[in-house]
Amino acid sequence: MFGIYLKRELGRRKKAALVIALGLALGIALVITVNSVSAGMTQAQDKVLKSLYGLGTDMTVTKARSAPTSGSSGRPNFQFDASSDDSDDKQSSDRVMTQGGQALASSVVTKVSQQKGVASAVGALTLNVTKVDGSFTQGKAQNSGGNTGNSGGQGGPGGGLGNSTAAPRVQGGGADFDVNSYSVAGVDVTDQTLGPLAGSKISTGKTFTAAQSNAKVAVVSASYAKENSLKVGGTLTISGTKYTVIGIATPDSSESTTDVYLPIEQAQTLADAKNQVTTIYVKASDSKQIDAVKSAIQKNVSGTTVTTSADLAETVSGSLSTASNLATSVGKWLSVAVLAAAFLVAALLTSSAVSRRVREFGTLKALGWPSRRVTRQVVGESMVNGLLGGALGIGLGLAAAYTVTTISPKLTAQLGNTGGGMGGGPGGGGPGQQAARNTMEIALSAPVSLTTIALAVGLAITGGLIAGAMGGWRASRMRPADALRSVS
Repeated sequence: MFGIYLKRELGRRKKAALVIALGLALGIALVITVNSVSAGMTQAQDKVLKSLYGLGTDMTVTKARSAPTSGSSGRPNFQFDASSDDSDDKQSSDRVMTQGGQALASSVVTKVSQQKGVASAVGALTLNVTKVDGSFTQGKAQNSGGNTGNSGGQGGPGGGLGNSTAAPRVQGGGADFDVNSYSVAGVDVTDQTLGPLAGSKISTGKTFTAAQSNAKVAVVSASYAKENSLKVGGTLTISGTKYTVIGIATPDSSESTTDVYLPIEQAQTLADAKNQVTTIYVKASDSKQIDAVKSAIQKNVSGTTVTTSADLAETVSGSLSTASNLATSVGKWLSVAVLAAAFLVAALLTSSAVSRRVREFGTLKALGWPSRRVTRQVVGESMVNGLLGGALGIGLGLAAAYTVTTISPKLTAQLGNTGGGMGGGPGGGGPGQQAARNTMEIALSAPVSLTTIALAVGLAITGGLIAGAMGGWRASRMRPADALRSVS
């Protein structure tokens, strides 16, 4: 009897049922859209962080920054041989510096790995290489104001690049040179599951083997290889040392903050930083205990700065950060407001529909239907309307999420600096180049999880129950006399 009556009444009131279902559908669709876009934002942020941290890294340990010493300009020094009598003297000079000039002893890696809650720790050495290539026409070099600079400011046209307060002036000659910078990361070849190379896949060639801890081989990023026409089997010269390219690495994210990867011992040799590392990548044994592990390292390993993924996420700015904040705050509150409004409208419409059925319910009660049976009938109709609204809402939400994923709007992420040297990444160059290198472009997607679908079904049932409760309460208050009054 319940099913037959339910089917007949829903068939008679298709328009009213559709209006209630659509109201619920819009609220549920908005919830699905906001949740899927928020999930996409989270995935995009994870890609940004993994481009710096690498796969599986929970935190990094770097040397605590110290104030610059007096008389240190922070500018690289270069030295060129200006004694040649050739009219066109082509020269090249590389300046290799550790990232930020901050380095830790390799023994700190072992100390960090021994802390409670640390599953593994791997050291890496990140370098900035500034390369100057130039053609110099020799002339008579004169000091215009006294040469008080370092070796980079002595001897010729290159002096202006050093720490010299008065660069030599060249008479009758000239210079035409290019300055380029790139980043180098020294990788622990015995454990590549953590570290700067862990966030990339070898698309061509192969990666390092454990036996290549001091081999003159290199892996280069796909973007750097394309820019410099490098292929597997080719050679790359850094500060006079030739390295054979054995692999091309493609980052999991859209950009990479590292251009060249070398075995860590080779990187240490280039930078004259034997047994030193700039960054220690740490994986916690329990992801829920990251804060406790951070506190243990800070307490027991002095002179270090510990940066977690949460710390680094706070330094990400740009359209990705703005959109994420909007989706997290405004979007969620908007979806809650719309959903609450949809529930209220559904309840009011159901109550209004019950009020128009006074004669029907009054007659049923006169025939012997108890109030609970009438209430059950109204709740049953509301539940069907709620499930119909849930189905429509899920369809609309999936369509919206699919549209976002198909369009894949581009978001930018500007990577800031956490103070420990990690936030900025290992890129080289001046402030402008560093800012450009640390700006990443991420394609937004809107994945819909089973949890989101289950949430939508739960909301549909909740909406039906709320509307049914309101309508059932209104129906339960009717009396057989109400039906007689409606007839008169």
